[in-house]
Amino acid sequence: MRLVIVSNRLPITVVEKAGKLTFQRGAGGLVSGLSGYLDYLRSSSSTKEYIWVGWPGIAVADEMREELKSRALSEFQAYPVFIPEKSMEEFYHGFCNKIIWPLFHYFPSYAAYDESYWRRYKSVNETFRDAIMKIIKPDDVVWIHDYHLMLLPKLIRERMPDVPIGFFLHTPFPSYEIFRLLPGKWRREILMGLLGADFIGFHTQDYSQYFLRCVLRILGYEHDMGKIIGEGHIVRVDTLPMGIDFNKFHNAVNSPEVQRERYNLKKTLADSKVIFSVDRLDYTKGVINRIRGYEIFLEKNPQWHKKVTFILVLAPSRIGMEHYQRTKKQIDGLVGEINGRFSSIDWTPLLYQYGFLPFYPLIARYSISDVALITPLRDGMNLVAKEYIATRAEQTGVLILSEMVGASKELGEAIIINPNSREEIAKAIQEALEMPKEEQIRRNTIMQKRLKCYDVIQWAEDFISGVFSVREEQKKFNARLLSTHVKGQLVRDFGKADRRLLFLDYDGTLVPFAGHPEMAGPDEEVLNLLDRLSKYPQIDVVLTSGRDKGTLQRWFGMLNIDYIAEHGAWIKEKGEDWKLTGALATDWKPHLLPILKMYADRVPGSFVEEKEFSIGWHYRRSNPESGSLQARELTDELINFTANIDVQVLQGSKVVEVRNASVNKGVAAMHFISRGSFDFILAIGDDSTDEDLFKMLPGTAYSIRVGMTSSHARFNLRNYVEVRKLIEELIK
Repeated sequence: MRLVIVSNRLPITVVEKAGKLTFQRGAGGLVSGLSGYLDYLRSSSSTKEYIWVGWPGIAVADEMREELKSRALSEFQAYPVFIPEKSMEEFYHGFCNKIIWPLFHYFPSYAAYDESYWRRYKSVNETFRDAIMKIIKPDDVVWIHDYHLMLLPKLIRERMPDVPIGFFLHTPFPSYEIFRLLPGKWRREILMGLLGADFIGFHTQDYSQYFLRCVLRILGYEHDMGKIIGEGHIVRVDTLPMGIDFNKFHNAVNSPEVQRERYNLKKTLADSKVIFSVDRLDYTKGVINRIRGYEIFLEKNPQWHKKVTFILVLAPSRIGMEHYQRTKKQIDGLVGEINGRFSSIDWTPLLYQYGFLPFYPLIARYSISDVALITPLRDGMNLVAKEYIATRAEQTGVLILSEMVGASKELGEAIIINPNSREEIAKAIQEALEMPKEEQIRRNTIMQKRLKCYDVIQWAEDFISGVFSVREEQKKFNARLLSTHVKGQLVRDFGKADRRLLFLDYDGTLVPFAGHPEMAGPDEEVLNLLDRLSKYPQIDVVLTSGRDKGTLQRWFGMLNIDYIAEHGAWIKEKGEDWKLTGALATDWKPHLLPILKMYADRVPGSFVEEKEFSIGWHYRRSNPESGSLQARELTDELINFTANIDVQVLQGSKVVEVRNASVNKGVAAMHFISRGSFDFILAIGDDSTDEDLFKMLPGTAYSIRVGMTSSHARFNLRNYVEVRKLIEELIK
């Protein structure tokens, strides 16, 4: 097995100087996090190989591309995706950072909805797809990372239907109210792009639920415990908080490089307590509130003057972008203001460093700090918080952590604050500095144990296991699909039979569902298929439907076929009148109709359909989320109300129906089966009412359930399109 990791950037940055290529290690949480897992793969007996696909960091001249490919592959197991500078500008600085980044971090006023950015986002995702197609192998597993490549899973799925694909989002996924701010076409294509994956991972349960809610509200797909069934494809959504390489950070504290750095820092800081923050320069990181919170702490706690030092390190990020430059200017001014106000000859309250901090100096600062102050306004996970805890060799130190970051769900022993409240930040700083050592050790011991157990290796292994688990489930379903071999046998059996009987459901089987039942009338293709099928020698075609007999007569009365209406209440044979299948009561309807009408009034877009022997509450045009919730509530209420009445409550596709308990398609079908000796029987249907029919068929009959679900039918087809193709093959 080979793991194909795909991200916007490679784990290396390529630099071109005087016509020569050099390589630098990439920065960022994704690279540092995944590198720990890849180191594990290289050093262990694992059978997994890997290759990392991404942009090399620069636009590369055509004549240097082959050299870069060769060296990247041999030296770093990497494969570059070449993207022109202008395309990268509109893709990365445009769509990704001017639209997705602010929206997903709850800064909607910063988003710039530019159609050209969207077009570029699509074209770059297609470029990644094309690059992957050149290197992918049949037994590869593709693992796509982050918001830059949300269209890529579907693009690969269209070319390689059987390749296992996983997608992990490292940022927050926003609530529906934020996500819906994207133009309708964009948000639908993004969700469909993500659903091309087999397995989709998020850092927190909140992000997973927000995604599932968006899929329901925008695409109409419901889920069962995180499992979404699309058209012939199973997708599982799960929560997997990313870990760190715990041992790497924990053991680094004792390295000579860190000890030397610690010695120099201690000499500079003397006996001062140290508060430490390290972040990328980004408006989402809450740095301004962090500094203001420290300022309030100094105002209210003069006893701590000259006894505490705040070290703030900010790494450059997205240089040149307006909001980032404005943020940096504000921070620079604040640092000067606070130092000018509080400092003395022998004390600088805030030490500010703007630049990248290498690994060993970072570990040294973690390890000497009494307090880590981490206060993003929004953050997908924030691995800095975990890294700080991992470096606490003596279990001392206090973590102050924003409740708006994913890590807060795992590190509950930290001092959790609201990053929008400067007063809370100031109070937390005081609490952290005054916390007894025993309490520090108690909290950090718990957090270290947790982080050590669920490190980046466990996280990655769980994710890959999740991908394979879904693929196994998909295989089991595919085994039930009507294969080419079985279809060929079915067609041959149909052709050589002396007497044929076909039961065909209508809605969802021959036609797609519509917002209103009256909008789902038969198109010319369906009428033509049924007409040609009914003229086949020695054949009886029975249209089985939950619709009323008047609608079936109006739509199909010109055809020479038989009917089952209202799920089996009525039957009609060719050339005869409609007949009831038994003595059916309707005295229960006046008692139940008011309940259904109450729900129709309560849920906009829903309505009640009354037939002679059944009633139904339809909610296909309602808000999918509230409609599903109200459907469950209505079903429970009806079941309780009808406990002593001889009726049955059914949940169909966006409908809750009540009918006589003795009525079903299976009983009605037996009337037609008993009319003669049929040596070929085929039944096709798409919902629970068709299960009654499937159960009544003889063992030699062919039965097909439309859709991806378990069934008493022998086989499945994905959708109504495949049903029409099958009928066409029978006729030919």
